[in-house]
Amino acid sequence: MKSCRGARTAVIVGAGVAGLTAASALARRGWRVEIAEAAPATATSGWGLCLTGPALRALDELGLADRCLAEGYGMAGITHVDVNGESADRVQLPRLIGAERPAMVGMARPVLHRILRETAERSGVVVHYGMTVAAVDQEQEFVRVRFSDGTVRQFALLVGADGIRSSVRAQLGLAASLDYHGQMVWRALVPRPPWATRIHQFAGEVNTAGLIPISGSQAYVFLTENGVGHGALPDAELAPRLRQLLGAFPGRVKEICPLVSASESVVCRPVQTALLAGAWNRGNGVVIGDAAHAPAPQMASGAALAIEDGLVLAHELACHESVGAGLESFVNRRARRCRTLVQTSVAIVGLEQAQRHHEAYPLVNACHQQMAEPA
Repeated sequence: MKSCRGARTAVIVGAGVAGLTAASALARRGWRVEIAEAAPATATSGWGLCLTGPALRALDELGLADRCLAEGYGMAGITHVDVNGESADRVQLPRLIGAERPAMVGMARPVLHRILRETAERSGVVVHYGMTVAAVDQEQEFVRVRFSDGTVRQFALLVGADGIRSSVRAQLGLAASLDYHGQMVWRALVPRPPWATRIHQFAGEVNTAGLIPISGSQAYVFLTENGVGHGALPDAELAPRLRQLLGAFPGRVKEICPLVSASESVVCRPVQTALLAGAWNRGNGVVIGDAAHAPAPQMASGAALAIEDGLVLAHELACHESVGAGLESFVNRRARRCRTLVQTSVAIVGLEQAQRHHEAYPLVNACHQQMAEPA
């Protein structure tokens, strides 16, 4: 079998956080990398996200942490507020890239994607937009890939970084359950109030709300709605509905309501998780990021896992003679950590739904401390 130090060619499906990070990490180690991305180059994704300490630590290895900090909003931790509007708990997150730098950063998701895309392209990665993988065949030391445009090519490595509904996962014959947890998460981009200098999460009598700064001038508000079905509202009804839900909270949440004004600024998504209980790899193909382990958003760590995946994958492939051995080692190294995060996020969902917020706070803190351990 040819070693992964021989014909090092890789195709990654998906130009999201996991795919772009993996592409840069592999290219830095000498791989010739291409990405197939189904969306057009002009597509944007989501409003904002948090890069916790583990994400910043991994990005620092790529030389990108300071750029993300400059274009986002650095923070030290989380303030939990109870149903009466009183501060109930403060979580100080570990500062994993130095005591003088923030513990985490909130930033606009399109900005992070731009940074990761530019870094990958500077590393020689070629991104094919409007293209995906239609079929996969394992051929000894290669993966034979048929693209959606009808072309067929061979690669030493196939990486499925195509999200929670991954088609590559199915093409590799890997099965994962997609679980809905009875919650819908609402998000809207708003001007940042002066008091929003860290994550604020507000416990309500029914739902949970929060605010996350993503720049000096912007933040995004989120609301987790409990006990609802999986349906969708027309766009014109999203902003009025979110304002109605936020209006049930006391104190600072009411200040946010008037800021949620334009229906196009509001999105609503189901809280779903996915977890591969067995192998993430078959032959010379592997899935990473949400395709392998999609947590609920309560731990704000999905991006951290995805970024870590990309770096650890490149490292393990560099440490083994064959691609197959490298993939086995990668999965063995990552599976327990990612499973813990997904399961913890689901446990927090249950505590929120039961209005047992004071039990959720220490669980959040303990999991962040555990995630601070090396990836």
